[in-house]
Amino acid sequence: MGVWRGDDDEARKQMEGRFFKVKTTEQVISILEGFHSLDEEFVALEQALGRVLSRDMFSPEDLPSFSRSSVDGFAVRAKDTFGATEAMPSLCEITGEVLMGEAPEGMVWSGAAWKIPTGGMLPEGADAVVMLEHSHRLDARTIEISRPVSPLENIILPGDDFSKGSLVLEKGKRLRSQDLGVLAGVGFLRVPVVRRPRVAVISTGDEIVPIGKTPGPGQVRDINGITLCSFCLSSGAEPITMGIIPDRLENLLKAVQASITAADMVWISGGSSVGVRDLTLKVFESMPDFELLVHGISISPGKPTIIARSGAKALVGLPGHVASALVVAEIFMGRLIARLSGGTGEGELAGPLEAVLSRNVESAPGREDYIRVRLTEKEGRRIAEPVFGKSGLISSLVVSDGLVRIEMNCEGLYEGEKVLVYPFTTALGGRRDMILPDAGLTAR
Repeated sequence: MGVWRGDDDEARKQMEGRFFKVKTTEQVISILEGFHSLDEEFVALEQALGRVLSRDMFSPEDLPSFSRSSVDGFAVRAKDTFGATEAMPSLCEITGEVLMGEAPEGMVWSGAAWKIPTGGMLPEGADAVVMLEHSHRLDARTIEISRPVSPLENIILPGDDFSKGSLVLEKGKRLRSQDLGVLAGVGFLRVPVVRRPRVAVISTGDEIVPIGKTPGPGQVRDINGITLCSFCLSSGAEPITMGIIPDRLENLLKAVQASITAADMVWISGGSSVGVRDLTLKVFESMPDFELLVHGISISPGKPTIIARSGAKALVGLPGHVASALVVAEIFMGRLIARLSGGTGEGELAGPLEAVLSRNVESAPGREDYIRVRLTEKEGRRIAEPVFGKSGLISSLVVSDGLVRIEMNCEGLYEGEKVLVYPFTTALGGRRDMILPDAGLTAR
């Protein structure tokens, strides 16, 4: 983590003028749209949940492939039931029974009925099914029908779900349980999807030690490494832990070079602000086909964020403070992961939760503030309680449920005001990214 140690204020201003050309959230999101989805791979159907289709999927057959009953009852000729009432029921002779998983052998003649279960194959000659509730057995071979049925009533025809050659799922669709179900129904064993992004996660700083080591004076365990790797997993990416790199140019350079070879994105936590020992940007600049996209975002926390590219690969410098790093990940990195994963960002996930703010919150104009909140309920209302804490503390994240966005030109929010709470990413709950009304943009 970099620290400014110089006394020359003018020199510092010049450095800030060079690097901190702060961008708004909307500008950063627009920049992220310049990254494209990764290449295609095929995965087993049972491993495709949450993945994004890389091509349109067409049905190779009719679904279902035969006419079937949608109810338990009797397969009949509809005209034999016309005029039936409870007072004057129609009579039919039971001449057969449909067995599940078998094709009926025989035909339904006029005046006849076949017993049929839900999902059973419709026998030849029948064109409707009378529900069991609308029939009554007089004896072992005769039923009364108290309600008429029309042709094709209570029947599912071949191709009613999907006909052969029809579009089943579109490219860019993030696969849900029901989507896997239809692919199973038409016989797909493997599915073409966009490859999951691989993210190399690097923690920097002479003060950082491995989780299993007892910190000495001035040292802290590597919180950011596990936090960011877990975030990647929750967002559908594959993290690659590159370990802890000391504040040495040659060490960080080697780590980034190895990371670019192994991954699609490189995330470095720490070293992204302006200071003598902040090496992230210097190392990034030495990468081939380097392009600096962002150095500084008008948000709090998380201002000293770097986003760049080396060819098609994303290079990201995250703040060293854990709260700042996670807020930036929630607002931007989940969106970037979705972009590389092939997601469209529209209609994929549930939106934010509406709540009532429990107290006044001040904000400095000229930047967006993302405040951590705890969600509770009181008198049937969802309450958002602000959780305040320094960006270097993880305790405020642990007790929080999500973020509330205060817009750039707003001086704060008032107690009792309705706010939108964006829950933190979880492995079970998925992502709910920030909605930005000013830009009209949403993300996955």
